[in-house]
Amino acid sequence: MTSNEVLAMYENVATLTNNMVMAARASDWESLGRLENQTAVATATVAAGATVAPLEGAARQRKIDLLKQILANDRAVRDVTEPWLNRIPGMPQ
Repeated sequence: MTSNEVLAMYENVATLTNNMVMAARASDWESLGRLENQTAVATATVAAGATVAPLEGAARQRKIDLLKQILANDRAVRDVTEPWLNRIPGMPQ
C-alpha cells in the first residue's frame, strides 16, 4: 500500500468508528453492527498482511492522530455498550 492508500484507509476507519459512536449513543444497534462489519472489511487488507509503506513526517503524524481518534471512538462505543452487555444474563464479564 502506498502512503496515500494507508492514510485513506485510516481516514475511512476513523469516519466509520465515529459513526459507530453516534449509532451506539442513539441505541441504533443495527447500524452499529453494520458499521462494525464495514470497519472489519476496511481493515482486512492490512490485517491480512499487506505490505504497508512506512510513513514519515506529516503523513506519519496524521496516521498517529487518526489512530488516536480511532482508539477514542472505540472507547466511546465501549462506554455505551459494556454496561448494556453486563446486564445480559450469561454474558462473560
